[in-house]
Amino acid sequence: MNRIVREHYPAAKLPDDLRKEIGAEKSVTITIEVENAGAGSEAANVRDDWFSKYEHIRRATFHSIEEVNDYVRTLRDEWDHRER
Repeated sequence: MNRIVREHYPAAKLPDDLRKEIGAEKSVTITIEVENAGAGSEAANVRDDWFSKYEHIRRATFHSIEEVNDYVRTLRDEWDHRER
């Protein structure tokens, strides 16, 4: 997904409808995300890549370097058993 974030952006530079709600003298944080990139775009095809096929087995977070090392050791053990 494409995302643009601007912090401390002058509200005076916003479109009229938004500036009227906020006030021109303030600063804001803007987050812009592309909702529908279309069928032929790169963003539409991101979910079809090789890594997305195996996303369900991916470990999302680790709390320490020890957890990372344990996870890698487990994977290596699993790979060693497959080679035999």
